[in-house]
Amino acid sequence: MSVTSTAHDVLNPTAEYLAFWRERHVCTLTTHRPDGSPHVVPVGVTYDPEAGLARVISNKHSKKVRNVLVAQDGPQGDPRGGVRVAVCQMEGRRWATLEGRAVVRTDEASVAEAVRRYAERYGRTPSPNPDRVVVEISLDRAMGRA
Repeated sequence: MSVTSTAHDVLNPTAEYLAFWRERHVCTLTTHRPDGSPHVVPVGVTYDPEAGLARVISNKHSKKVRNVLVAQDGPQGDPRGGVRVAVCQMEGRRWATLEGRAVVRTDEASVAEAVRRYAERYGRTPSPNPDRVVVEISLDRAMGRA
């Protein structure tokens, strides 16, 4: 397998890059605290290149969700909606990062779709959680070595 480091087309990734995002890996999500410092936590991520989205399911009371909500309403928020975040995964010399603008979705359809994709990638359906939300990332950058 060839390992190259490069930018990737978010909507049309290489077969190797997409395959890496379909493997079972713990990932990280980087948000920013109100003071601007990075907050990096382990998460499960799904990548949907057809829609140009990455999704992270979470509890609505989590720090990562609060960071996104506070930032999208503050000076870090993008006028187009959302706030800049990154998700990343690695294994050995292979790594992949997706970046974009995140918003928090609470509607039933968005949460159900995120849970379905999580179950598909990670091989298990999360326990029901009435406080579950989705950090939905509209992607504009992909990079890595796959």
